[in-house]
Amino acid sequence: MMNSERREHSRLAFEQAKQVTPGGVNSAARAFGAVGGHPIFIQHAEGAWLTDIDGNRYIDYIGSWGPMILGHQHPNVKRAIHAAVDHGTSYGAPTTAETRLAELIIQAVPSVEMVRLVSSGTEATMSAIRLARGATGRDKIIKFAGNYHGHVDSLLVAAGSAAATLSVPNSPGVTRGTSQDTLVLEYNDVEQLKVTFQKFPQEIAAVILEPICGNMGCVTPTAEFLNALRTLTKQHDSLLVFDEVMCGFRVDNGGAQKLFGADPDLTVMGKIVGGGLPLAAFGGKRWIMENVLPAGRVFQAGTLSGNPLATAAGIATLEMLRDATNYEILERQSARLAAGLVTAAKKHAVPHQLNRVGSMLTLFFHDEPITNWSSASRCDTQRFAKFFWALMDRGVYWPCSQFEALFVSLAHTDELIDQTLQAADEALQEIARNELK
Repeated sequence: MMNSERREHSRLAFEQAKQVTPGGVNSAARAFGAVGGHPIFIQHAEGAWLTDIDGNRYIDYIGSWGPMILGHQHPNVKRAIHAAVDHGTSYGAPTTAETRLAELIIQAVPSVEMVRLVSSGTEATMSAIRLARGATGRDKIIKFAGNYHGHVDSLLVAAGSAAATLSVPNSPGVTRGTSQDTLVLEYNDVEQLKVTFQKFPQEIAAVILEPICGNMGCVTPTAEFLNALRTLTKQHDSLLVFDEVMCGFRVDNGGAQKLFGADPDLTVMGKIVGGGLPLAAFGGKRWIMENVLPAGRVFQAGTLSGNPLATAAGIATLEMLRDATNYEILERQSARLAAGLVTAAKKHAVPHQLNRVGSMLTLFFHDEPITNWSSASRCDTQRFAKFFWALMDRGVYWPCSQFEALFVSLAHTDELIDQTLQAADEALQEIARNELK
């Protein structure tokens, strides 16, 4: 059970926040709804550490849900932001920093020839979908159950019961008309994908997916699935859109597409490209991107797009990540963490699966492989909640849902990984002992 006395100031802050903010949070993922209790309120972050308003310190495996790949308050990023502040915080006019950040993205991501900067992953996804429809002149979009693409109305839909079922909204406020052109399929199901293209051979504008999922836990595509996606979209003159908001620059400097040797038409990026500040981007083949206003007719605009503070942080981060040594460090530390978690789970006979790609990973409380939402949804979420609070009580800040990936940063040292594994071993032992009673 969670030690609530250690977090009394956070509890009071949460009660106060609920009076002025829906649910007391500004993003639903922060509410701890999947694990019970109340969220902790953060006062300070540095390196791999978070400190809450009660003075408790935690080894952080969320990293602001992915952006903090260098760790919190990296000196290069801080210097860049401070220098940018001295010149101003927003202009509503072009800067050379926007061009530099775009160049860094294009140099790193194989399929991207042009980039448009925006302010959030949701905005980037929304714009990419509009562009795909505008460039192809088609309406329908394929997405996959368990893949989250931001709170875009047309993509915030539940899975249908059979292949190519026209989806129904799973959030009040999203109309059936908005979502009627979204087809929701099962991730990694090649046959279902083929059947859908046969049913709508000339109506599908694009297929969008997370090439490494992070919102049903860390789930990876099979080679057959990736090949089918590219073959079928080309065959039917549809666009292939990779949502790399989470995995872009996380698993490789060129993202999942470079790691897998894939060639999408459009790519959505966020989190790391802004270095921890609000910035995202969508980019792709030149002939597609030149449909965006003012070069083309597909409308997209944003007052704070390419904000000078965010571009400064993004440039500093991406320049650091050009050094391949950093990915070698991330791989080594992430592999140590993953291996240690598996060892501890086996030691205490706790059913589990461990999925990992680079510095993204998830320990699933389930005894069968996790390959899609159907398998992920069968995990033992109650056991996960116990594990979460047992880790929190031992100073480890874990994602507050079984269905969120965790992230290792360059600030996670051998000593911190060892501390984490000790905490995990104790937490799993506690769970196993209590379940035997």
